[in-house]
Amino acid sequence: MGSDGIAIQHGFPHAGTVRSAITALYRRLSYDGVHAFGASVLPVDVAFSDDEDPYLGVQRVAREMVRHLRLPDARMIVSFRDMRHAGSVELAAGPEYFIELNSRFKEHRRDVGAALSHEVMHVYLHRLGLEFPGTRDNEILTDTAAAYLGAGWLLLDAYRESSAATQKLGYLTPEEFGYVLAKRALAFGEDPSPWFTSPQAYEAYTRGRERARRDERRPPLVGAGRLGRHRYARDRRARAASADAGYAFEGAGPSKVLFDCPTCCQRIRVPVRGHLRARCVLCRTELECDT
Repeated sequence: MGSDGIAIQHGFPHAGTVRSAITALYRRLSYDGVHAFGASVLPVDVAFSDDEDPYLGVQRVAREMVRHLRLPDARMIVSFRDMRHAGSVELAAGPEYFIELNSRFKEHRRDVGAALSHEVMHVYLHRLGLEFPGTRDNEILTDTAAAYLGAGWLLLDAYRESSAATQKLGYLTPEEFGYVLAKRALAFGEDPSPWFTSPQAYEAYTRGRERARRDERRPPLVGAGRLGRHRYARDRRARAASADAGYAFEGAGPSKVLFDCPTCCQRIRVPVRGHLRARCVLCRTELECDT
């Protein structure tokens, strides 16, 4: 897991992997499994006072993450160690899992919950048997899952950037965390913005939210704007679309259009025949389309 004191990357460089991770969660957990996480971890559940014993407090917060992720037979044994990264976890058969956090969290306790949300999510995904090939993509999957399943808003709130100091936990950029959290907010009707204590985190969330909303305004969805619909009609006549269009055509005529579900990011294929309603079989989202 990432640490602090480094140049912070911005934007959406991992967007493709993030979207694949959201799709993978729905495929592995099902609609009902994902929606079992309708309520996020609340700030009061992971609050860490200055006078609380750091070793007792970190175990308490770890238990809250275990409870949230419904891992009742998993025991997290957390210790502190001087290290480069914010934390690490030893993935074994269980039921005991050993987590190490950077020693600085003994003093900077407000971000213990953020660090543990990432490490305990590693355990959750390990037990699910869900992983991506390669360390980088697997860490992006872990961040995305933490944010989408209701614990990872803490990772974005740990982002702070000023002339005096910078900090960012996790492998997603701040804007990518904002994008995943906005996707969750649109799917669950839960707004995480009142929980942010970091002004930079809120700003990143608003940028991610705008990108998530754009997903719902892409052709052939009826929410597309005039320019988007004009471009779509032109591409349909040419039977081709540019790489950044977000849709593609196939068949003679063409006969079908392919595009990503704005909720779960799964590829959807519908006939090209004007106004129609499609239903994503993965996330059950009803989509009004003008194909």
